[in-house]
Amino acid sequence: MSKILTVGEILVELVATTRGDGFREPQPLVGPFPSGAPAIFVDQVGKLGYEAAIIGRVGDDDFGHLNIARLTRDGVDISGIDVAPDEVTGCAFVRYREDGSRAFLFTMAQSATATLNLTPAATALMASCDHLHIMGTALSAPGMANVALEALRRIKARGGTLSFDPNIRPEILGAPGLRARLLHVLDQTDIFMPSGDELFLFSQRADEAGAIDDLLARGIREIVLKRGAEGASHFSVEGRHDIAALSVREVDPTGAGDSFGGTFVALRLAGFPPVAALRQANAAGALAVSRQGPMEGTSTQAALNAFLKDTFPEDAEIST
Repeated sequence: MSKILTVGEILVELVATTRGDGFREPQPLVGPFPSGAPAIFVDQVGKLGYEAAIIGRVGDDDFGHLNIARLTRDGVDISGIDVAPDEVTGCAFVRYREDGSRAFLFTMAQSATATLNLTPAATALMASCDHLHIMGTALSAPGMANVALEALRRIKARGGTLSFDPNIRPEILGAPGLRARLLHVLDQTDIFMPSGDELFLFSQRADEAGAIDDLLARGIREIVLKRGAEGASHFSVEGRHDIAALSVREVDPTGAGDSFGGTFVALRLAGFPPVAALRQANAAGALAVSRQGPMEGTSTQAALNAFLKDTFPEDAEIST
């Protein structure tokens, strides 16, 4: 089984308990919750019992240590997290609008994450990992991008594998050098995991089937298209598999895609067939949205099995 590494932002999330648009007036908040897309992804991998590690940077403050404690508790190797004295951990303030969409206020540019760089501890950690998971956000800032691309170079040179979740807003694609970095990563990707219209970020085709063909022609082995409330689809040269979303009461959608991704990647690397991994990942995403806080809904294998057994009682046993 491969040890899975990710690189990127680690932050806390504070959520307004009222609905509305933004933070132009005082709001009651709940949190702080450990967060950051790479951190949620790798926490899910660790919580399933697989080897997982993260390279990141936090302030030497309560928010940074909150994240370190959570990741450590869930089995993640945190030796690559640089704790920066006299710097602060990034924050995301979140408020739900009446239509269910979210308004975000970030402090990432002013945080320790913004100056992530390659440390001796991070270099040593790369040497112990066989699989790298990159998210587009890790390529959006020069420091994080340099570390992520160095990890990619080292792991691929040893015959390791790569999964890639673009996880990036189209409006920032014009940032200097970002598209070139995204394409560089895409060309080395084994498992590509876009959400919705992210599928079309790297294809001129306007139809789903054409975009999938374009991406597979690049040499990508597997594509997992996350469709949110419409489920997910898996594509490879062997064919296509679809899975419907599971019906749960949505409390907080933040982190659901990362929990889905962590589960799918870990189980595929552990030898699960695509349909089985997709099914378990679907359950992980469903459980994630049922809890408030982006990392609060990550799941153990036992929790996934119990949820699937309750949801599909005709199945006498869920494979572990």
